[in-house]
Amino acid sequence: MNLDEAQKETVREWIRSGLGLSEIQTKLGDEFQIRLTYMEVRFLVDDLGVMIQDDESDDQATAPDERSAADPLGAMGGQEPESAFPDSTPPAGGGVTVSLDQVTRPSFIASGRVTFSDGKAAAWSVDRLGRFAMDPDEPGYQPSQNDLMDFQVKLQELMRGSRL
Repeated sequence: MNLDEAQKETVREWIRSGLGLSEIQTKLGDEFQIRLTYMEVRFLVDDLGVMIQDDESDDQATAPDERSAADPLGAMGGQEPESAFPDSTPPAGGGVTVSLDQVTRPSFIASGRVTFSDGKAAAWSVDRLGRFAMDPDEPGYQPSQNDLMDFQVKLQELMRGSRL
């Protein structure tokens, strides 16, 4: 999907005015005849570099005081069930590896596992409202900022390639 600069600025204005992702999704279809999935709209907003103003009532999965300032995805500390797949071995090269569950856990549009460069692992998921959550295997574990950034990039690539 390619938006011209005028369309990108229009979307940025919608975000600044407080519209949510589903409203932006609808407006893209109505005004630009561009049909995107909810996840594609999330990626578009991320690519535009503008933050959606979260409504507290929409984010009941994780209380604000449970979030880490180093969490660029906004949902560390989510309480998710165990993954349906066992941990994979830490990557040999010490990088971050991300996998997508073959069978998505109930109530989620996507779920999987991540192994960070230090060998620690976590389950991750995205619910039907587009909220991201990560549940580390080791309670209280906080990956490094570089690992989080690498994870975010690899997760976006994985999600784009999975055609959700």
